[in-house]
Amino acid sequence: MGAVEFQDVVRRRRMVRRFTGEEVAPDVVDRLVRNAVRAPSAGFSQGWSFLVLTTPDERERFWAAATPAASERNMSTWLAGMRTAPMLVVVLCSKDAYLGRYAEPDKGWTDRDEARWPVPYWHVDAGMASLLMLQTAVDEGLGACFFGIGAGEVPAFREAFGIPDEWVQTGVVAVGHPADGGAQGSSTRRRRKPLEDVVHRGRW
Repeated sequence: MGAVEFQDVVRRRRMVRRFTGEEVAPDVVDRLVRNAVRAPSAGFSQGWSFLVLTTPDERERFWAAATPAASERNMSTWLAGMRTAPMLVVVLCSKDAYLGRYAEPDKGWTDRDEARWPVPYWHVDAGMASLLMLQTAVDEGLGACFFGIGAGEVPAFREAFGIPDEWVQTGVVAVGHPADGGAQGSSTRRRRKPLEDVVHRGRW
């Protein structure tokens, strides 16, 4: 892919929140996850896992576990749209994989002390893998949305899918063919900040 095409992918990426009933082709599902594992990871730890849900039963089990019972926010419109996604990828990461990797001889640390880490790079790397899926979806002419599982719903989600203790969810990528009006989120109501407000050259 050339530079012009890549810029188009970056420019066109939006969070899509409503999808048509058309399924995502199996080869596209495979490309999404193959590209995700091309993301960088600290120490090449690759401490990520991807729970791919494509069947109606799998998706219904997810939403049954992950839908909040009650909320101060009215999420009914968001949920009605997101439940139309024919593909969900839950992105998980393993802190243990990173602590173990950096205790290996080539990294020089002799312990697994989490305090050595200024930020949780296991979630950072999982986020970069998620972005590659979002961009791949655009490149395939699809729409996608990254969202989180609420803290109150995490236990039910983990039980519903038998998630091992080592793995923690970073978020979910929903993918599908965008429906009309499927990108009506905050970006349509708020302007993008000017570059000079967010880029600091040389010093703050």
